[in-house]
Amino acid sequence: MDTRQWRDTIAAAQDGDRRALDELVEGWLPLVYNIVGRALNGHADVDDVVQETMLRAVDNLGSLRDPDSFRSWLVAIAMRQIRDRARRRTPAPLDESATGGAADFAELTVLRLQLEGQRREVAEAVRWLDDEDRQLLSLWWLEVAGELTRRELAAAVGISRQHAAVRVQRMKERLDTSRGIVRALDGACPDLRELAARWNGRPDSVWRKRLARHIRGCGYCGDTRESVVPPERLLVGIALVPVPVGFTLSLALGGKTAAAATATVASVSWSAKVMSALTQPVVAATAGATIVAGGAYVVTQTPDAPPPRVTVSPTAASTHRPPPVVATPSVSPSPSPSPSATPTKTALYGSVVDAVDRAPDPDTPPAALPHRPESGVTSTGGAHAVMNHRGDRVTLTGKGYVLVRWQISPQYRAGGLVMPSWTGLKGELFHVASGGGRRMDDPVSATDSTATGMGNSTVGYTVLPAGTQQMWQNEYFYLDGSVTLTVNERGADYGLSVFPSSWDAAEKDITTGPDQGVKRYGLVRDTGKDDTPVPQYVTRSTPADAATVAQESRVSAP
Repeated sequence: MDTRQWRDTIAAAQDGDRRALDELVEGWLPLVYNIVGRALNGHADVDDVVQETMLRAVDNLGSLRDPDSFRSWLVAIAMRQIRDRARRRTPAPLDESATGGAADFAELTVLRLQLEGQRREVAEAVRWLDDEDRQLLSLWWLEVAGELTRRELAAAVGISRQHAAVRVQRMKERLDTSRGIVRALDGACPDLRELAARWNGRPDSVWRKRLARHIRGCGYCGDTRESVVPPERLLVGIALVPVPVGFTLSLALGGKTAAAATATVASVSWSAKVMSALTQPVVAATAGATIVAGGAYVVTQTPDAPPPRVTVSPTAASTHRPPPVVATPSVSPSPSPSPSATPTKTALYGSVVDAVDRAPDPDTPPAALPHRPESGVTSTGGAHAVMNHRGDRVTLTGKGYVLVRWQISPQYRAGGLVMPSWTGLKGELFHVASGGGRRMDDPVSATDSTATGMGNSTVGYTVLPAGTQQMWQNEYFYLDGSVTLTVNERGADYGLSVFPSSWDAAEKDITTGPDQGVKRYGLVRDTGKDDTPVPQYVTRSTPADAATVAQESRVSAP
């Protein structure tokens, strides 16, 4: 972001031009949000610090002599507010639980920039840094991304460029250590698992040192199959994390205009240019320069009119029922036992499959797939989202069919599989059909009788949690509402591809039988009624850790 392009806007705002001030706030809010958000890792105080930074900048804009120095001036204000906040709270450590279950900034970075591989690893490693390192990294990240210069970084921290170089190098060393911890925790080292069993799951400096000490002396954890790319090469040119929907900024200045603080404001909103940039309907509000919007950059509201809270129904244990279709079992080998399902009393919407049904005969056509109303489903991951890492997620919205395709790679890492989970459900979600030509425990080799989609006797098997429904290559779901699907991979290596789909595609998949060269027909679970099963790991609540969703949860009626 080049300050020179903003020279005229800054000068106009200093002269009292409301529209110019609106444009200035909108344009520079994402930079401030990224600095503060990363320095505090999404702590609940982020909103307050960002708001105080912008308020001080607006209040003191007239004192800025050189518009070309606006960026370094604004960044310095942000860093002062971050340090002031730290001094007010010391010596108490930063309590990451204070976010109330909200996503931290590392998670927002991964989700909103769709980072994968080592870029994702760097973002997650930030959680392990101390406050001082995290503050410096918030600036250095933007430096390598092209949003700040080294001179501006040094000025914001209040040190020379030479001293800044030393500080950055030390921070990078600790960041590399933290990357190794993230990588090792995603592995399957039994000694590390035993060590981490006493850890509460919250990154801190004590556990960073303990885990780093283990990694340095462990041949398993210290051995990586891919070269480690320096973080500056991974982060160069990366975009700013967008200000999230629901973020609050209120610059009500006691009934005075934001720019000149001289003219009385009645019922006004930010400029029409800001309004038109927002993707959702906008509601104008009073008491200073405030708006309420549902998308794009900023959501604001008056102090005495907080947004309504959305309540979600918690899950609870309940009775469950088996899938509606049970066919003759095949004799294909399976790494885990598969007790047959028995009919039980039909329950209302929200019952999950609680039995591991046997694979139907490959030559038995499925029952007819009921055709539910469909107007289409949108996905935050696009038409084809590929999720390979723990924490990857997509949010699906609409009315229609969704395909979740399993890709298990036991040759890279066999072991216990942590199932994906469906959280934040609004509306209804059904598990309607299974296809893709095979179940994951079907034989896949003509030469190795032990080989299935879950592994073989040589490399080992991917093992499901006890009582988990065996998945097929393709699993079809019907959604009427919205829900988030999260990958919780830990022990085994698996990935999910998620596609908004259609009834036609599902019906064609499951009815394509052995005549066409695939292994089997598919399976229909949909009864066409509200007693169709829901996914096993589904909840209307949004837990901080999606992997904690109960297997046999009960989804209350919407």
